[in-house]
Amino acid sequence: MLLNCDIGESYGAWTMGLDDQVMPFIDQANIACGFHAGDPRVMFNTVRLALQHGVTLGAHPAYPDLQGFGRRSMVCAADEIHAMVLYQVGALAQIAAAQGGQLIYVKPHGALYNDMMRDEVILRAILEALAQSPQTLALMAMTTADNQRLKQLCAEYGVTLLLEAFADRAYDSAGYLVSRSQTGAVYHNSSIIVQQALAFARGQSIQSIEGKALHLEADTLCVHGDNPESVAAVRAIRDAFRKLV
Repeated sequence: MLLNCDIGESYGAWTMGLDDQVMPFIDQANIACGFHAGDPRVMFNTVRLALQHGVTLGAHPAYPDLQGFGRRSMVCAADEIHAMVLYQVGALAQIAAAQGGQLIYVKPHGALYNDMMRDEVILRAILEALAQSPQTLALMAMTTADNQRLKQLCAEYGVTLLLEAFADRAYDSAGYLVSRSQTGAVYHNSSIIVQQALAFARGQSIQSIEGKALHLEADTLCVHGDNPESVAAVRAIRDAFRKLV
């Protein structure tokens, strides 16, 4: 089971996250591309840090929403979404290439990530952008109780799918993340986070917020590194995974 983390989300003089502390423990870096966070210098330095630790590079494009950190849905036409994904991915790809690196996948951020899971028009716009990119790019997308349609669409565009699960988030019985506005949506207890991570790694079921046993496919597990507690949880997950080998 791979560990991925949203990273490179500082901007100018404003620092976000503990990137240097979490990078040694992850496999995949979802690097902000400037629309919700990040700037050219932050992008460059984040790529450099990832390459130093042998971490796979991924683009983390978003709606153009710096003030809302990309967490607000925007009304955009399909061609706008297609163009904004190409723009952000292209910028990060060039920064990676300048340092001898290469992008491997794309994980949309925040509201764009959620919207593509609900709206096939948005998902198709993103898939078309990936299919048209000069390099081969996989799509990282949220796993749910039924991934069949998502798999069909990725196959239609010739895009490899990476199914993502979350160690520190609660799920509903349909396999969707519980809204952050609801109590109990985000886990803060390290032992609970590690327990859920291990269940995904072992291919076991987890428990939904309603108490239902839920089995979700997962290729990669999202972790966070924006505070000391989350970094400690990532370390605990990595240590637990090492014991599985």
